[in-house]
Amino acid sequence: MPPSSLPSSRPSSFSSQRRRLLSAGGALAASSLFPAARVAHAADAWPTRPVRFIVPFPPGGPVDTTARAFTQKLGEIWQQPNLVDNRAGAGGMVGAALAAKEPADGYTLFVGSIHHAVNPALQPKMTYDIERDFAPVSFAAMFPVFLVAHPSVPASNVRELIALAKSGNGLSFGSSGNGGGTHLAGELFNMHAGIKLQHIPYKGSAPAMNDLLGGQVQLMFADAPSALQHIKSGRIKVLGVASRQRSAMLPEVPTIAESGLPEYEAYSWAALFAPARTPPAVLARINADFNTALRDAAVRQRLLTAGAEADPGTQQQMRERLSSELRKWAQVVKVAGIQAD
Repeated sequence: MPPSSLPSSRPSSFSSQRRRLLSAGGALAASSLFPAARVAHAADAWPTRPVRFIVPFPPGGPVDTTARAFTQKLGEIWQQPNLVDNRAGAGGMVGAALAAKEPADGYTLFVGSIHHAVNPALQPKMTYDIERDFAPVSFAAMFPVFLVAHPSVPASNVRELIALAKSGNGLSFGSSGNGGGTHLAGELFNMHAGIKLQHIPYKGSAPAMNDLLGGQVQLMFADAPSALQHIKSGRIKVLGVASRQRSAMLPEVPTIAESGLPEYEAYSWAALFAPARTPPAVLARINADFNTALRDAAVRQRLLTAGAEADPGTQQQMRERLSSELRKWAQVVKVAGIQAD
């Protein structure tokens, strides 16, 4: 028989082997895609039950009020009844320690504040690490801080105040407490201005404001709920706003940065975190919906009424700002020699 007519098994065997290899490769490729597909599907389906928001401060405070403003809107977006769980204590550390141990599934989130950028410098033996144990979602709100003075202080702006302090006038400023945001704003002002205002700590903003109104202290770095009504009534005067941009609440008031201290910036804030190792697709979904909630006109108005300004952003922006806040306040604590009570 001629060679060309002989039956050949080699091409058939090769084709069969090739089909098996292609089939196996396809199965392997598909199997490698399925986990990603499952994660994406899980993010699309999330949430299938209520989401719990741990707020590490008592009901009625600025962080709690902020949380309730956006959780209500998120409930509408997610079609789930969200739960605000207040776990107050130790300057926000009790709630943070609890949240750090929760499952990383997107069903427990944590509403942090400026305290969680300051506490590491004041409390070196904390049981959690705000950067290691949490994943950033987004900043939620910024609480403007105003530099206010008793009417008897002979200064009408920041430059005049600095000159007055350098003349040895012995000025003092009250704060809501040792190591709090308004205390640190004052110490940062001392550092940038090259002066030494004496710090008088109080147990809360209300007693500090009462003594400012009575002239027992001359100055205060005050949040909007404490200061606005007294500014508008003329019982105290405002010299500047501590944030880098002017506040929508008092847009005519210049920033301290505008007034001769270009690198000065201080404000309180609230932000949303998730436990570390929360799936990235779920984090992205939370961030997108959270920013939608913060851009809602009713939510923004509710925040303004509570003395806050909506502060949406990306996860990376939050990560970078949190790192900057940790470094800044650690330096202030060190230079000012602040110690925990």
